[in-house]
Parts: sequence; structure tokens; C-alpha cells
Amino acid sequence: MLESRSNLHQAPAGRYHVSLAVDDSEIHEAQRLRYKVFAEEMGVRLSSLHPGLDADLYDPYCDHLLVREMSSGEVVGTYRILTPDSACRVGSYYSEQEFDLTRLNYLRPRMADLGRSCVHPAHRSGGVIARLWIGLADYMTRYGYEYIVGCASVGMADGGHAAASIHRQLAERHLAPIEWRVTPRTRLPLESLDDGGVASLPPLIKGYTRMGAMICGEPAWDPDFNTADMLMLLPMAQLNRGYARRFIG
Repeated sequence: MLESRSNLHQAPAGRYHVSLAVDDSEIHEAQRLRYKVFAEEMGVRLSSLHPGLDADLYDPYCDHLLVREMSSGEVVGTYRILTPDSACRVGSYYSEQEFDLTRLNYLRPRMADLGRSCVHPAHRSGGVIARLWIGLADYMTRYGYEYIVGCASVGMADGGHAAASIHRQLAERHLAPIEWRVTPRTRLPLESLDDGGVASLPPLIKGYTRMGAMICGEPAWDPDFNTADMLMLLPMAQLNRGYARRFIG
């Protein structure tokens, strides 16, 4: 994949720098940040065999986007990208742990799976996620992938009521056509959780939908993260260029 940080398009110089991890030490930096956010902050039960790292069998097959704070050199944001070829080598897309992707089979040669998104709690003003999107857009363009797929998570601390409300709101305006629908492996009982209330969309999901992403059906329950995960699909051809220019030029 990309060999050096300089290979990624850069926004004007500022506080943050986006790059791809080039060796194991940089991947470990991403895994440490993920552990800090997922295990220490969110209380997720991680199955990693490496203390202080969130590491799984998919990591060696993924490209890892990193955002560093320029002054400290610290990794403060990360995404990982699983390409079609890498998904074949590892045996599946990560999203297939939670969803049956049969209807997306014909997209696989052109579809990258995005996941493990997190931002350091001290850097959640929007600048970090903007740099991640800059890197992602450059990556997709450079390698000719036409679809981004990945899980967007909603916390279940309230038992799932907010997740059900958010799904209802998204399904009203951002539901993928039937040929792009998927089936959750562990379904949420939406009919008993939706109390008719209106929950605020998480910033990441709001950003995805403004970019042009759609949800591919009902959410799945992830018991380890205790989240409702909605599979989102963004065809690059349908990217909202006006909104995207605010982030990716």
C-alpha cells in the first residue's frame, strides 16, 4: 500500500498531520490509542492478547490511517482500512462478523471496509476527523476503490432506545436501495426499543450522511462493545462534493 507519509495528500499546514502507518511500531501506536478509547474510556471487553493494545486478527491485513498532533508527535486519531484483496486473504471483511453481506457480493472487488475509528478524548474538536477523511479520500482515489463500507456505532447505555430512534431517523432519509441491504447477525428488537423519541445523531454518523452515505438496513448488536452497529455504505460516485470540500478539498 502507501509506503511513506508523504504519499498522502495534505491539507494546509496546521496542528495535525495525516499519514499511513509504515511499520509495526506505528501500528502499535494506533492500537494503543484504540485501547485507551475502547477499553479505558468505554469499558469495552477486548480480547487482545497484548496488554495495553487493541489488536485482533484483522490488523496485520489492514492499512492504518494515523493523525498525529504536530507539536507532540502523538497519534490522536486512527482508522483502519481493509481492502478487497486483504479481505480475501484474511477470509472476510470485518463487517461480516456482524452482517450478512451477500447482497453486496458484486461490489466486493471495488469495496474497502472501514473500521476501528477513534479519536483521543482531548482532540475531539473536529480537526482530527477532518484529517482522517482527507487521508481516506486520497487513499480511495489513489487505489480506485469505489465504495466504502463500515459500521457506525451507537452506545447502548440506555438499553437501546437512542439507537432505535437514530435508526428510525436514518431509515426515513438515508436508507440504501433494496439491492444494497444487509442482514444483522444479532438483530436489535427495534419494535420494542423505539419509544418515539428523537435522539441526536452522533457527529460521525451525521458527517457520513452529509457526505452521502446510506444505512444498509437494521442495526446489529455488538455485545463486546455494547453498541448498536449500523452498516453504512458510501459510493464515491455519490459523494456530496459540496460538503466534502469542507474536509477534503
